[in-house]
Amino acid sequence: MDYDYIIVGAGSAGCVLANRLTADGQHRVLLLEAGPRDTNPWIHIPLGYGKLFATPSVNWMYQSEPEAELNNRRVFTPRGKVLGGCSSINGLVHVRGQAEDFDTWAAQGNAGWSFREVLPYFLRSENRVRAESEFQGREGPLSISELPDKHPLCDAFIEAAGALGIARNDDFNGAKQEGAGYYHTTSRKGRRASCAVAYLRPALGRTNLDVRTEALTTRIRFHGGHAVGVEYRMGGSMHIASARREVIVSAGTFNSPQLLQLSGIGPRALLERHGIAVLRDIPGVGGGLQDHFYVRTVWKCTQPITINDAMASLFGRLGMGLRYALMRRGPLTVSAGYAGAFVRSNARVTRPDVQLYFINFSTDRMGTGLHPFSAFTASMSPLRPQSRGSVRIRSADPAEAPAIHYNYLNTPDDQRTVVAGLQLVRRIMSTAPMRPYVLAEHAPGSRVQSEAQWLDYAREVGGTVYHPTSTCRMGQDPLAVVDARLRVRGVPGLRVVDASVMPGVVSGNTNAATVMVAEKGADMILGDARAAQPARAA
Repeated sequence: MDYDYIIVGAGSAGCVLANRLTADGQHRVLLLEAGPRDTNPWIHIPLGYGKLFATPSVNWMYQSEPEAELNNRRVFTPRGKVLGGCSSINGLVHVRGQAEDFDTWAAQGNAGWSFREVLPYFLRSENRVRAESEFQGREGPLSISELPDKHPLCDAFIEAAGALGIARNDDFNGAKQEGAGYYHTTSRKGRRASCAVAYLRPALGRTNLDVRTEALTTRIRFHGGHAVGVEYRMGGSMHIASARREVIVSAGTFNSPQLLQLSGIGPRALLERHGIAVLRDIPGVGGGLQDHFYVRTVWKCTQPITINDAMASLFGRLGMGLRYALMRRGPLTVSAGYAGAFVRSNARVTRPDVQLYFINFSTDRMGTGLHPFSAFTASMSPLRPQSRGSVRIRSADPAEAPAIHYNYLNTPDDQRTVVAGLQLVRRIMSTAPMRPYVLAEHAPGSRVQSEAQWLDYAREVGGTVYHPTSTCRMGQDPLAVVDARLRVRGVPGLRVVDASVMPGVVSGNTNAATVMVAEKGADMILGDARAAQPARAA
């Protein structure tokens, strides 16, 4: 079982790499995925993410450690364990982030990662239904669409934001991100466009690509300090595969540092505590975890026009199903963000630091049943948190979930931004275009008025919005794990290519940026392979 490249993890990044590294037919590639193939039908129906939220066959279903600033609650943390990874179970929202995010990466010493330099990789990945500007990709594999149906509640939300001076924005990935509008999604004709569908499926017929599912990688193998292969468990047996060129870890923000630590790369004290021989002492492996904290508010609606209402009766559910089956329209095409906005929390910030989500259904907690009354949800997330967390192995057992500590709300600035964002949500809901639809504020309700009460509410109900990054951060400082070419520092033949390498979480949803990282990473890998070939004789 000899390959040129072994890719660990068939999530968003792994699927991109599998396609790009096999496209010219010159390299033999093994793609290992711990989960199954993407055959669950709910994967391909956009609103199906609600069904997959707590489905262990395709979801790691992690729990965080008790979070001190969240009343010691554990935060449920779904992550994709299936071909396509999180792109097969996420909310489909396609947002790149702000140009300043990537310019900051470059300013921190990561050459080649400025917005000007990464924009071509965003464009190369995208296939827009209507590409009308230089910021929109036209011919890429990943389908990006507007939602097929507008909704009166979403229209009212956008108009109410406008009444407060938040301008309308019909493309959060255009010349500017700030404003309110409908989200674009990774979908086409009412079907989810996961990275498994967009990138991996077209490559499956290539003879130089070998895909193994339900294959848990347990350890990276080394010879003389050089990564030379992996061990993995599949079908009850242990297997070994060798890589002539590189092992590429694309297991995600939680599992990539876990695999490095299990393989002897990470903080020395942690590894020695679990009896793991230290190959390379890199203190930053698993450190620097960043994520967007998320707090929802729920509003009872004056009209029976929400998904709650459609789901409340057999007739309504049949109507949803028929409309989707016959026309690929209706509530089943809705993403986790229907409408939204990018706003500034106060006059001192120079660019949006809060993201708003608006959706025409409500629940006490994602993955549980909808409320039995007409209602909708308006939520917020701070875009550039200062709090930092960690991911650490609990033992030397590869099957044991890592210890995840988000450390949310650990700084005064993060707390202030959350409160300001929630106060803005209430102002929007109280503004004329929204008022006719608001029967009552269900959560948090009138009991919450002061800043301290808002912060208490956030601690009571807030959690992840599923955007973890930066646990194998790229950089040049002592805590950086990979260099600007995504090579693990001091370990030849080993790279990390996924959201874990981001120096900072982007200002928005993270899947688009993860795809970009993989597109750029594939170019780097192939470029280094060409440079390593002996020069031809003159």
